[in-house]
Amino acid sequence: MERQSTDIRQEQIKQAVIDIISTDGLKNLSTRNLALRIGMSEGSIFRHFKTKKDIIISIFNDIQDNFIGELKKIAGSDEEPSIRLTKYLSATIKYHTDNKGINMLLFSEASYKNDPELKKRLQQIFHDQKQFVIKIILDGIESGIWDENVAVESVALMYMGIPLAMNMEMLIGGKGFQFDNFCNQMILLILKMLRK
Repeated sequence: MERQSTDIRQEQIKQAVIDIISTDGLKNLSTRNLALRIGMSEGSIFRHFKTKKDIIISIFNDIQDNFIGELKKIAGSDEEPSIRLTKYLSATIKYHTDNKGINMLLFSEASYKNDPELKKRLQQIFHDQKQFVIKIILDGIESGIWDENVAVESVALMYMGIPLAMNMEMLIGGKGFQFDNFCNQMILLILKMLRK
C-alpha cells in the first residue's frame, strides 16, 4: 500500500472524525473507530496529531480558514445586499450539509468538555458569522432596500439558529432533507423580516 503524505493523512483523519460523528454519533468517536474508518493503526493517528485535541483544533482552523473565509468574501463583496444574503445563506447551508457532524463536534468539544481554548475558538466562529450577517443587513438598510427600523442584532441572532434548525431537519428527515427547499424557505423568511 502506498504511503500517504502527512497532509493527506491529516485531512483523512479530520474528515473521518466528522463522518463518524455524523453517521455513528459522538459516543462512537474513539481512536479505535477512527483508525478503522481510515485503515490505519491507532498509533499512526498520533504520528499525524499529538492528541485528540490537536485534531479538533485543526478542524477549527479549517472552519476559520475555509468556511468563515468564504463567508467574509461574500459579506464584503460589492453585490447587492439581497444577493449577498442569499449567497451567504446558501454557503452556510451547503457547508453544514457537506459536513453534517460539524455542529455536534463544535459544541460538544467546546462546551461539554469546558475547554477554554476551544470555547474561545467557537465564540470567534459564531461572532464572525454574526458580524458578517449584520454587515450585509446594514448595507441593505443603507442602500434603502430594507427597513431601517429592523432589529438588526435580533435578525442576525435568528439567522445564527438556521444551521441548528437545519441539522434537526436533516436528523429527523434523514435522506428526505431538501437543500434547495430549506434554503429558499429561510431566505424568504429573512427577506420578509427585512422588507420595508
